[in-house]
Amino acid sequence: MNGKVAKEDLDSRIFDTLNIILLVICTVIIVVPLWNVIISSFSSGKALAEGGFIFWSPEFSLENYRAVFNDSSIWQAFFISVSKTTIGVVTHVFFCAMVGYGLSKKYIRGRKLYVAMGVITMFFSGGMIPTYLLIKSLGLLNSFWVYIIPALFSFYDVVILMNFFRNVPDSLEESAKIDGAGDWHIFLKIFIPLSMPAMATIALFNGVGQWNDFMTTKLYITDQSLYPLQMMLYEIIVQSQTQSMQNIGGSAVIETTTKGVQLATIVITTLPIVLIYPILQRYFISGMMLGAVKE
Repeated sequence: MNGKVAKEDLDSRIFDTLNIILLVICTVIIVVPLWNVIISSFSSGKALAEGGFIFWSPEFSLENYRAVFNDSSIWQAFFISVSKTTIGVVTHVFFCAMVGYGLSKKYIRGRKLYVAMGVITMFFSGGMIPTYLLIKSLGLLNSFWVYIIPALFSFYDVVILMNFFRNVPDSLEESAKIDGAGDWHIFLKIFIPLSMPAMATIALFNGVGQWNDFMTTKLYITDQSLYPLQMMLYEIIVQSQTQSMQNIGGSAVIETTTKGVQLATIVITTLPIVLIYPILQRYFISGMMLGAVKE
């Protein structure tokens, strides 16, 4: 018996050791490039031209961030990114919660048909060209609302919230109805507060998707005043590549200065999500577990 326990102890130690080693390797692979981008963004054009550093820059400089913040188009793009992410997340979560609440009620006629129709959309899409023609017919080309309206609904998120609402005891709803509460009051005052972990999880996923999305702009927006930060970053990368080709045989400092501005824009673009994620992280695991179990 003692030998069996000792063997299990040894196996557990080996597993823990290998697990820690693997996690350390993964952490290094993720953190080192990110740290290098941050350090490089605070480096002068001369230091970037010379290169050869990974963990610390030999010449600290804020010139890249001055160049970024002095560009008024960056501030406009930042405002568009924040606006579309905030409005998009709030409307998406609220709309999905309303649909999930309705589909969680067994007395709704045709509920199974609606769920089946929603499940089909999880596996099949209309395609890029039909979607573009639909967006055009709705008058959403070069409109801020092209960021919001097409992203209002996701049946994946509806399923999570629907299963979460099913786990709420029926006695709560019955007690509220006895006290004279209507469906809207029950939904807003009982179900919404109880579903905050699941809604925070959905908000986190949707917020990251909204913040990082640049394909919507690429496909439907030509007005530069509606460009988000991600599209501005894409434009900077394209411009730097063009300047690099035109600068063949020229000064390397000009090229690396453009690269520094590009790196500074990457850091600015990534920073809001990095700051917000720890705030919502406490809801993440509980929200996924509570909303994903079907009973």
